[in-house]
Amino acid sequence: MVLIAQNHLQFIVEVGLIIQIGIILLLNIVPISLSLVLFATLILAVGLALLFGVDAGLLFVSYAHEFSIPYGPIALFAVVTLLAALPMMKEVGIRVANLRIFIFMVIGVIAIAGSVVHRVFLVLWILGLLIGLFIISKSFRQKSFLTVKRVIAVVGVVVVSFGALQLLADALNMSVLSPLLRFSRLEENALPSITMVLKNSALLGHVQGSSYWASADTGFGSGYVSLPLTLITMLTLPFPVFYGVLVSKKDVIDYFLPGIFGWTFDFGYITLICLLIYCAGVIFVGFKMLSAYREKRENGNRNYLGREALLIGALTAFSTQAIMGLFFSNRDINGMALLTFMLMGALVLGHVVMVKRTTR
Repeated sequence: MVLIAQNHLQFIVEVGLIIQIGIILLLNIVPISLSLVLFATLILAVGLALLFGVDAGLLFVSYAHEFSIPYGPIALFAVVTLLAALPMMKEVGIRVANLRIFIFMVIGVIAIAGSVVHRVFLVLWILGLLIGLFIISKSFRQKSFLTVKRVIAVVGVVVVSFGALQLLADALNMSVLSPLLRFSRLEENALPSITMVLKNSALLGHVQGSSYWASADTGFGSGYVSLPLTLITMLTLPFPVFYGVLVSKKDVIDYFLPGIFGWTFDFGYITLICLLIYCAGVIFVGFKMLSAYREKRENGNRNYLGREALLIGALTAFSTQAIMGLFFSNRDINGMALLTFMLMGALVLGHVVMVKRTTR
């Protein structure tokens, strides 16, 4: 049957469409009030803070770790949605001082735990918060959060945090915590990986036999970019996958290169262009919907406050993950993180259908 995915890319597209349809139905069926959004995202943020904390704790007792990394954008979505809800609550006369303190405590816990678990998590977290605060300031016509002093302060925080993490790694003799180790591995492996991608990429896929699978390689969708392995095996799809000890073999694409190279090698230049158009389109649509919601709010219509806060959080998370995944590490939009990426995109695009239906 045509609908049965024949390769990784078709499977990604089909799952993405299913997620999108589900989100559209959810946003149209469930009454998205500000109180519901506040309650749900507060529970989500606290739960993810605990998850990151447990993951960080397991790191020090030598158990399996880093299972929380794909949930970074979801945590970002939750806390930015909460931050967006604060000025809305303040406008209707609700005191938010204590809630603001609690939210920033959750933000701090996730930042610390996430940075311990994954060395570049802090970059995603701070970038996402900056994007979120920028969107919030524009949506509520506030004075811009971004100033030269604050940008310098943020850079200083990142540098100091990486320095502290390196000192902790040296003190505990835990190389897994070392940012310098990550940078040295990138320095050693990035150039050979880029060379391989540029030499073998084609309009659709790559030169047959140039992937790890050699003669068994089909030249398209070799498994460097895919949905989670458990999902593929559960559906018994006959795709090439990296599992067990083979997982390290895809690091040449997944770990050492930005997503623009990973997607180009596995699916070709045409697919990369489509991905970039999709990302730009989602962000454009998100800002257009925010403009529509802001107009309604400023005209005294408070029926869309919950949806506006939800959209700000989703747009922030999607934009941040797109930047990190496309231009920093393919791993940020691969596997479980790819599901998160599609979910955030669906949460943005889902508002289009809802707005059209509610304005008739």
